Amino acid sequence: MKKVIHKAVSRGFANHGWLQANHSFSFASWNDPERVHFGALRVLNDDIIAPKMGFGTHPHDNMEIITIPLKGVLKHRDNMTDDWQAVQPSEVQVMSAGTGVKHSEINGSVDEYLSLFQIWIIPQKRNVQPRYDQKIFKSEDRKGQLQTLVTSFEDNSVESLKIHQDVKLSRIDLSEDEAFIYQLKGKNHGAYVMLISGKVEIEGDVLESRDAIGISEVDSFKIVSKKDSELLFIEVPMINL
Repeated sequence: MKKVIHKAVSRGFANHGWLQANHSFSFASWNDPERVHFGALRVLNDDIIAPKMGFGTHPHDNMEIITIPLKGVLKHRDNMTDDWQAVQPSEVQVMSAGTGVKHSEINGSVDEYLSLFQIWIIPQKRNVQPRYDQKIFKSEDRKGQLQTLVTSFEDNSVESLKIHQDVKLSRIDLSEDEAFIYQLKGKNHGAYVMLISGKVEIEGDVLESRDAIGISEVDSFKIVSKKDSELLFIEVPMINL
């Protein structure tokens, strides 16, 4: 088993006034050569955005982008439809940038802060047709059991959103003292586990809110919750950049 621990306080941080951004991996002006990616996972940003503020229209290409709102209302617009679409904390959004897309992301509330994770996955196919999708995932469906959010187009799951990479993004909510064994897809995969809230022990390492651990070169690993906890799993191929 190979492990890497990223404590919450070790993340890159940027205070833009309207945006409080925490970076698990090198991003924008924060650069750590030891933390560029975890396999195909390139970006995991933990953002808090002020009311009515957000990211103006900007381009992306050849990246799979996943957004998970945790609190508040996200509003998204891109040049594929040019309509504003609301994304709630009960939903997940995916966008394949492919040959190129321009989009805007703003806080849709006039008085409440927006909290979200933005995740970038390096695709296995380049220059694909850009696409957008979003889907509701009920919180009760992940209590004590794994709730799959995103998988590859080649995966036969009909419940998950799809992107152009052999991934599995999932969530689970564990009660205090509850245990769970996570099974990886294969030997060439690793799982980056972000503890959204709570306290857990994973294979001898204790994690608290917003701590993360990357685990690879193993078939499975065990999680024991020390408090009521929410976890996000980002399982990816362990590619080299």
